[in-house]
Amino acid sequence: MTMHIVVLGAGYAGLGAAKRAARRLRGTDARVTLVNMSERFVERVRLHQFAAGQELADLPLRGLLGGTGVELVVAGVTGIDPGERVVRLDAAPHEVGYDVLVYALGSGADVDAVPGAAEHAFTLATAEGAARLRSRLAALPAARSVAVVGGGLTGIEAAAEFKETQPRLEVQLVCAGPVGDGLVARARRHLHRAFHRLDVTVREHTPVAEVGPDGLLLEDGGELPADVVVWAAGFRVAGLAAAAGLATDEQGRILVDATLRSRSHPEVFGAGDAAAAHVAGGVARMSCQTSLPMGLRAGDAVARLVSGRDLRPAGIRHLWQNISLGRRDGVTQFSRADDSPLGPVLTGRASARYKEAVTRGTVWRMRHPGPCRPGA
Repeated sequence: MTMHIVVLGAGYAGLGAAKRAARRLRGTDARVTLVNMSERFVERVRLHQFAAGQELADLPLRGLLGGTGVELVVAGVTGIDPGERVVRLDAAPHEVGYDVLVYALGSGADVDAVPGAAEHAFTLATAEGAARLRSRLAALPAARSVAVVGGGLTGIEAAAEFKETQPRLEVQLVCAGPVGDGLVARARRHLHRAFHRLDVTVREHTPVAEVGPDGLLLEDGGELPADVVVWAAGFRVAGLAAAAGLATDEQGRILVDATLRSRSHPEVFGAGDAAAAHVAGGVARMSCQTSLPMGLRAGDAVARLVSGRDLRPAGIRHLWQNISLGRRDGVTQFSRADDSPLGPVLTGRASARYKEAVTRGTVWRMRHPGPCRPGA
């Protein structure tokens, strides 16, 4: 009997899962289908560069899947019926049946966090959103203002990239808490020095109450005018898993065991931002560094399940927080498996080169999803 494995989403987790499963099951009669709403792989960690006006490599999925035997279906997922084991799509073939499902639909910007963000802010969570922002920034006259909301990695990288690429822009980084929350003091000091050098205004402990067409309304009643607002204050997952009756956490992420298998539906595996995978001390942070190994491990688990072998723990762990500050500066904070910081901090050009090497290496892993050590 032919087993049909369907992988939803072709980001870092989904593409890795599909290619790894196909590789492990080569020579069997198992089929692997990858469903994605776009025919191209998106380097999400570079979308702030693209929005700033830089060109990125074109990575068609069919090229990345060449020789694997994985079938690509370009369509959006509209629903999942676990009882019938069917995925419903918004384009032909409209339905795909499965024996084993890998749910790796990732996350998007949380634009419902405050009123007006969905209507008036730009985002960096998708290629389409980054393209709209790129067009808007390119059309701005000189010396216009951009407000980036969010003091996490996305907001930090975006603010630095925009200012370095277009120095005449007035760029402000607005965050509800401290910028770089979770970084050690040395790393935060370097962030502030970099923003001072770039002339980016940092407004810490400044919660936003509303986004309007001309800027921000702050919780303290103040206003912050801006020609462009970029919303980078958190991510959320789609509600498809919860709507299908899969066990999820309060964020809608699939609850999985140590092997990345759904706690409620044993024929389903979760990977990437859409899965609540456990690491030492808690749940894995949404990031590329955990999504790719989760995808590879999910592919391994699916292959073992189909082959009738026992599943193994995925062994997901954190390694670092790697932040670019333009093309020539950065901060890398190394961490324990539970994401708590270790002592070493890499800064400046060394950090920038390290981040670039990691980012290029990630694409190489997308092309060559070979053996993976736990946590690698």
